[in-house]
Amino acid sequence: MGAYRKFSVTWRRENARETLGALDALVGVDGRFALGGQTAEGAPKVSKIETMAGANAECTPPKPPKPPKALRYQRTFSALEARCPDHVPVGRWQQAVEDGKRFLAKWGEQAEGLGWDSRDLFGLHAPPERPHPSYRRLSRYDATGLCWLLQGKEVIALTADTATIRNPVTGTITTYRRFDKPAALDCESYFKCDSNAPQTI
Repeated sequence: MGAYRKFSVTWRRENARETLGALDALVGVDGRFALGGQTAEGAPKVSKIETMAGANAECTPPKPPKPPKALRYQRTFSALEARCPDHVPVGRWQQAVEDGKRFLAKWGEQAEGLGWDSRDLFGLHAPPERPHPSYRRLSRYDATGLCWLLQGKEVIALTADTATIRNPVTGTITTYRRFDKPAALDCESYFKCDSNAPQTI
């Protein structure tokens, strides 16, 4: 029994040395694999794979930037976003900014091509030097740009002279006239009308 135990221990040690030697032969210090006693230089490490992926990414030509939309209005709209104009309720200003973003995203290029200028879209009446306490810049419809009048409504058609506006809640269709607008029209009350009949202002 003692001889068998001695033989077993010796065999285990030799087998362990052979196993460790085989592992040393297969795996080099730098992590490269050896096949048939020779180092496989073409087997990349993870860091090399990442490097090659980065090189391939650098070789890929960048996508051309999308052309900016409606450059004609960007300066005016940026100024509008920056602060609320005097004599305009903050809520109406915030709504006009949101409506302006949607309009420019959908209709900006077409509006620019049709000749609509910044005043047509974002214009306001110039306040007098000493305005009356009841003065409201949005009460002068003839000097009020389209985006101030939308109040959450959407433009569904645009021409050089008109904008067709739809109320998504009531379905009311309103045609906004770019030129020859009446000064005395109470636009705030008009746009709150719930009639389904087409209207022109």
